[in-house]
Amino acid sequence: MEIFKRPFREGSFVLKEKDYTVEFEVEKIHLGWKISGRVKGNPGRLEIFRTNAPKKLLVNNWQSWGPCRVVDLPSFTPPEIDPNWQYTASVVPDVIKNRLQSDYFVAEEGRVYGFLSSKIAHPFFAAENGELVAYLEYFDVKFDDFVPIEPFVVLEDPNTSLLLEKYAELVGKENSARIPERTPVGWCSWYHYFLDLTWEETLKNLELAGEFPFEVFQIDDAYEKDIGDWLVTKKDFPSVDEMARTIQEKGFVPGIWTAPFSVSETSDVFNSYPDWVVKENGMPKMAYRNWNRKIYALDLSNKEVLDWLFDLFSSLKKMGYRYFKIDFLFAGAIPGERKENITPVQAFRKGMEVIRKAVGDLFILGCGSPLLPAVGYVDGMRIGPDTTPFWGDQIEDNGAPAARWALRNAITRYFMHDRLWLNDPDCLILREEKTELTPKERELYSYTCGILDNMIIESDDLSLVKEHGRKVLRETLDLLGGKPRVLNIMTEDLKYEIVSSGTISGNTRLVVDLKNREYHLEKEGKSSLRKKVVKREDGRNFYFYEEGERE
Repeated sequence: MEIFKRPFREGSFVLKEKDYTVEFEVEKIHLGWKISGRVKGNPGRLEIFRTNAPKKLLVNNWQSWGPCRVVDLPSFTPPEIDPNWQYTASVVPDVIKNRLQSDYFVAEEGRVYGFLSSKIAHPFFAAENGELVAYLEYFDVKFDDFVPIEPFVVLEDPNTSLLLEKYAELVGKENSARIPERTPVGWCSWYHYFLDLTWEETLKNLELAGEFPFEVFQIDDAYEKDIGDWLVTKKDFPSVDEMARTIQEKGFVPGIWTAPFSVSETSDVFNSYPDWVVKENGMPKMAYRNWNRKIYALDLSNKEVLDWLFDLFSSLKKMGYRYFKIDFLFAGAIPGERKENITPVQAFRKGMEVIRKAVGDLFILGCGSPLLPAVGYVDGMRIGPDTTPFWGDQIEDNGAPAARWALRNAITRYFMHDRLWLNDPDCLILREEKTELTPKERELYSYTCGILDNMIIESDDLSLVKEHGRKVLRETLDLLGGKPRVLNIMTEDLKYEIVSSGTISGNTRLVVDLKNREYHLEKEGKSSLRKKVVKREDGRNFYFYEEGERE
């Protein structure tokens, strides 16, 4: 192993190169070593660490939707990248076109290598000629004074799952992670209605939601006039203010979807302020293409943009929204020309800081988000691609929507839950019509999310959720409250064994086979957690979990 191109050993060191200087320290910690320090000058793409690459690796994508999976290195083939979505594949796409890349951390049997933060640089690993190399990407930003490097750890133990949990604990501590006391249970409009949502259907589901144990009622994409024009609704919808008021009057926590760092080429905000976006060669740079139009990224180094963001979320808070799903966040971190000469990671964090300041302690759910830079700003985080009303056998494992890959990511990123944020595995789909999911597939998805103690959000036309779906939801909620672990996270066959101690249903074990769509659930023992059911005057039940004897 090498550190900064020197033999790996404990101590304090100085590395002076033509364009930069690094001062760093290697110290022994529990289960391994930690490298920390500072850098000055123009480090560019800075090599941190190098070691022999194993044949099998658990690799991770930089943002929510991207895969976290086990890869056989000798048979790996670089993926083809859609130019419309290149920055969902990587923030440094030149690397992923030629080499295996893993962002933030990488694991092999008995060892985890990982960066503890991404506050200035983007940390990633690349497999190069039989070696595994760790880099910090500074995007050619020059630092006149010393700035901290992102701390790096090497952890060793035969239990790889234990190491991943330890790694997440270190990341959470480094970034002052926000871990809410309670996990929200709620409803979301997207996975049944998509862009066809109407206010009439919203009101219908708002009435039916009283029959379910939901606390949050969240309106997703479809209400807004355009991407970026969040306070102007389509003709069918009432004002954004009235939507919140109507939800609140029914006794629910109002939730709303935005993609706050994105603006479309047709939006009022872009056409009024064309200089607010990230540029390339002096022209607006496309961050991605969606909704049949170009989408640009707001320049989060621009004070006018940050003031606009603060006003937007302050307004939504004043209207009564208490749950904010903020999506397509990777756009805020794409490389390009900004008003200030800061890294894309620094710009992204400026935007997240403003949103957090605007909403205070209210719930923020990140989605399509860079992972490490968001720790400490979000309460919940989507940790996989969109789910779908079909299993997705024919869908490639590249971040495209598919129930199978959404569930796989919930399993392989399980260790982030309750350490970095609350994991959002994406919505349960429990309806019996307008879905290709079989009853067993719906159960498999739901029970896995339950035993992992994840956020539980359902997305259906609730009139189509019959007794089977309601039963599955009840049983899923009774699997919450435990401390989960995936015993065989390094498996390549998509068959996982998950255990969780102290759930509402007692100690539990779930074996899931994502290839064959099978599961086996066992419940044993008694939980030290007590389920507390709070019954509202309108007849709805809300579930909370506390230490204590079971009744």
